[in-house]
Amino acid sequence: MAQVFVSAQAQIAAEPDAVFAALSDYEQTRKDMLTENFSEYAVREGGKGEGTVVAWKLQATKKRVRDCVFEVRTGGERELVESDRNSSMVTKWTVRPAGEGSAVTVETTWNGAGGIGGFFEKTFAPLGMRKIYEAQLEKLSGILSSSR
Repeated sequence: MAQVFVSAQAQIAAEPDAVFAALSDYEQTRKDMLTENFSEYAVREGGKGEGTVVAWKLQATKKRVRDCVFEVRTGGERELVESDRNSSMVTKWTVRPAGEGSAVTVETTWNGAGGIGGFFEKTFAPLGMRKIYEAQLEKLSGILSSSR
């Protein structure tokens, strides 16, 4: 079984605390950041940062749909860690000061399949997931720039 890793990063023209508050808002901002790859989004508990439980279906490819239920906790300073109850997937969102704005990094890992299927998953899944994250980060940037 191979560990699969994907990451994406974006510079956002907003203060780190404002970016982190937006990322922590699962009731509205995170819903607004979703792409067409997500469906059945629902906040099951909480809604703001630590202690939130949020669910969605993620269609990363035409054939692959993941039923995700994430528990949210905070990690280091301005860090959200989402752990999927249904799989080994863990996603970490980190916000750091960068120039006059913020650098936002999203990193996801999961235990991929073994054998030839695992090879293809480890090779191609990060490319698709990175595109999804880049689109979400672009939406986040737009949300924050329109709220000024």
